[in-house]
Amino acid sequence: MFDNLQKHLDRWRYPLKEMSAERMTSIDPLALWIAGKEREKKPAKLIFVCTHNSRRSHMGQLWAQAAAYYVGLQQVQSYSGGTEETAFNPRAVRALQGHGFAISQSKKAADNIRYKTQLGESLPLVFGFSKKYDHPKNPQNGFAVVMVCTQADVQCPYVPGAELRVALPYVDPKNSDGTAEEELVYQEKSEEIGREMLRLMLRAAQHSGLAL
Repeated sequence: MFDNLQKHLDRWRYPLKEMSAERMTSIDPLALWIAGKEREKKPAKLIFVCTHNSRRSHMGQLWAQAAAYYVGLQQVQSYSGGTEETAFNPRAVRALQGHGFAISQSKKAADNIRYKTQLGESLPLVFGFSKKYDHPKNPQNGFAVVMVCTQADVQCPYVPGAELRVALPYVDPKNSDGTAEEELVYQEKSEEIGREMLRLMLRAAQHSGLAL
């Protein structure tokens, strides 16, 4: 894993920030599900969903994958999608780059650029672009779906093929677009999601019996 990315995870882990009981009611079932897959040596496929698949869902996907590598979970595979297709927002891209993700364009498009993300020299590339949650690039069955915005949570009370569905909503950083606080808000949102994905993967590792 790249040093800058690992440094952020190290800093957030020691000490680990407390989470509210409400958030833990979503985190714990997901951690147990991931741990079960880890023990069975089966892929723990996670799809992070927000309305436009432009900001929070991409942050969730990348931070979940990074946190899984960080704690030693071998089975986690993370994806993202939306209830509609738009574009991976460049503000979210910059915020993630600021936390150590090496994100670059892999394919140009008029309004939905394809990106590739490196988490470390020897780690697999993660390819990202905006798409619907049921896009062929995403798992079609045997996955857990994480609803990271309230609107998508309401619009998709049932997701075909999901073994588990949890709601873990975040306030949309889009509200800061075009303001003087824009960069700070996106950095804070990336950190908030990163901290919670670290908490999730640490819980999953504990439940699966990994030495931490």
